[in-house]
Amino acid sequence: MSKQWTCPFCLTRNVFPPHYAEHITESHLPAELFPQYTTVEYQLPGKTAAPPALVFVIDACLPEDELADLKDSISQALSMLPSNALVGLVVFGTMVTVHELSMASAEVPRSYVFKGTKDYEPAQVATLLGMAPAGAAAGAGGGAGGPAPTSNRFMAPVAECSMLLERVLEDMTRDPWPCPVDQRPARATGVGLRVASVLLEKTVGKQGGRIVLCTGGPCTVGPGQVVNRPLVETMRSHNDIVKGNAPLLKPATAWYKELANRIASNGHTLDVFACSLDQIGLLEMRSCVTNSGGLCALADSFKQSVFKESFRRLFRKYDEGHPDAGHMLMGFGATLEVNTSRDFKVSGAMGPCVSLGKTGPVVSETEIGQGGTYAWSLGSVDPTSTISLFFDVAGKDSGGIAAAGRRHHLQLVTYYQHSSGRYRMRVTTTAGSWSADAADARPSLSQAASFDQEAAAVTMARVAVSRTEGEDVNDILNWLDRSLIRLCGRFAEYHKDDPSTFRLSPNFSMFPQFMYHLRRSQFMQTFNSSPDEAAYNRLVFAREDVSNSMLMIQPSLMSYSFTEPAHPVNLDAMSVRPDVILLLDTFFYVLIFHGETIAAWREAGYAEKEEHAAFRALLQAPRDDAAMLMESRFPVPRFIVCDQHKSQARFLMARVNPSVTHNNVTQTASDGKSMPVLTDDVSLEVFLEHLMKYAVAS
Repeated sequence: MSKQWTCPFCLTRNVFPPHYAEHITESHLPAELFPQYTTVEYQLPGKTAAPPALVFVIDACLPEDELADLKDSISQALSMLPSNALVGLVVFGTMVTVHELSMASAEVPRSYVFKGTKDYEPAQVATLLGMAPAGAAAGAGGGAGGPAPTSNRFMAPVAECSMLLERVLEDMTRDPWPCPVDQRPARATGVGLRVASVLLEKTVGKQGGRIVLCTGGPCTVGPGQVVNRPLVETMRSHNDIVKGNAPLLKPATAWYKELANRIASNGHTLDVFACSLDQIGLLEMRSCVTNSGGLCALADSFKQSVFKESFRRLFRKYDEGHPDAGHMLMGFGATLEVNTSRDFKVSGAMGPCVSLGKTGPVVSETEIGQGGTYAWSLGSVDPTSTISLFFDVAGKDSGGIAAAGRRHHLQLVTYYQHSSGRYRMRVTTTAGSWSADAADARPSLSQAASFDQEAAAVTMARVAVSRTEGEDVNDILNWLDRSLIRLCGRFAEYHKDDPSTFRLSPNFSMFPQFMYHLRRSQFMQTFNSSPDEAAYNRLVFAREDVSNSMLMIQPSLMSYSFTEPAHPVNLDAMSVRPDVILLLDTFFYVLIFHGETIAAWREAGYAEKEEHAAFRALLQAPRDDAAMLMESRFPVPRFIVCDQHKSQARFLMARVNPSVTHNNVTQTASDGKSMPVLTDDVSLEVFLEHLMKYAVAS
């Protein structure tokens, strides 16, 4: 990168690296300047712009029709890439094949084959491919400020190799090795990812690159194996993991973690697109996605729009009129640095990131998530990438006393490679005042007024989700309950031992409800879900912003009827009625629910008659709103249309508050129109009663 840089605070030129850390500890910077420089973005050009690089890793063990749909999606993706983007192709099955894409191979296509059962070292892979050794690669294209990477036999610009790549895809067939009917295909996913990571590393070094894995089943041979080939041996379940009956889990997880560290250290990204009716081993390889800032999408088939549209949106570009119009909506090789005033220190971060191991006076001894550092590698980033940062108020022994009224400063510095190939730095600086001492018996009004209950709920959820990797869910639920009781006991207004006097201010009124739905969400409850599904839900949740995360915790519910216009209703069993249409958005799926009466009218064909145009409009309204919800979301949610008392109505009934159950339907729903929920879970009302009882206890 260029060493010409101007500090936005003191206008000092030719200082590199920037000395921004001085300005949040020195008193010569007035606090009133901070709002003026809340977000500053700079273009830091290198000697030459480096184009993005992508390696497609394709599963050849798919059925012919599934493989055809996958190849069609990849062909469409090639047309969306910039003409100078470098692309590579790795195909895995029983063997792993790396295809040459250079112009020299146009007449006689050539490929290199690796044994799928052998764990190759990175240096061995590079030697077998005839690529430059690690030292030469680092000097040629590895540094952030080095020259642009050059194409080689295995990776070439789209403009040069598109025709050859299309021909290779057209000739690609299912894995030819025989597979007995009572066994799974020999699928060497681990070796395929190893080869792809080395290919990317030796081509572009530490510059921007992505590995896009498209698979239709679990790894059954070689490193990273998650299940044996005989079909009589089922994939591990939650009970198998708890009881220690998953012998392949730990070695596979350790192998993928080692691979994840290598991918993340190079600033590269691994994206996983998996389409299978069974598990594919996402639980074991989740570290490869989270540590590298990758994206993930699960679907049942490569024919579904869940995959097709999600895959297309991976390569989406900025809209017309945007300063970056025409460039892909992604950044590569991002890093985040945090600088604070001495009043508080950095405890850690949670989200799609991995620690860079940089320590200093701003790092706290208390570690939360990826702690012990003030800098993290984010891999790839996009406008929805979100990191949770945790801080620790410094004590008197550290010389940083957080006194009431004293100003504190925070600065976030993000480096990333834009899809144009140039480098950018984004600086965000903010300042504020400390409230009263947190050790006071009663909090100050400013503390209560500054509480963001939605952000707090998402932060608590992220901590709880991260703890599920090594703790029992029941222990985590108990921790959530204790934390909620302490919060309410501190900020609520009440008389001791009198629950009837319990009152929460508007800033806190919804937080207990959020915690109730978090306890019942798919993040804490794994019943009727596989380990892969649970890992997928938690992967997606870890990178989304507050708005989308709140949808996952407490879904939105819209009601449509003849008696009133469309409006949001409570996520409650009382909202499920036979004369309404409901639109449920859980982020992972969008569901349209037709009440019993509405479904009967629709089956009778009333919507097709001219005199019932209003009914036809009523049926169409939730579909239009659902299309708007799914228009730009990644991954594309599953779309479900169901009727009351039918099987797929369970998706709605599992998420509503069970205020009406088979035990109290006569007392709660006296009109007989509300649909009871068949569950023994306590309702929100009972949950709040117990919360008030314990919060006001002496």
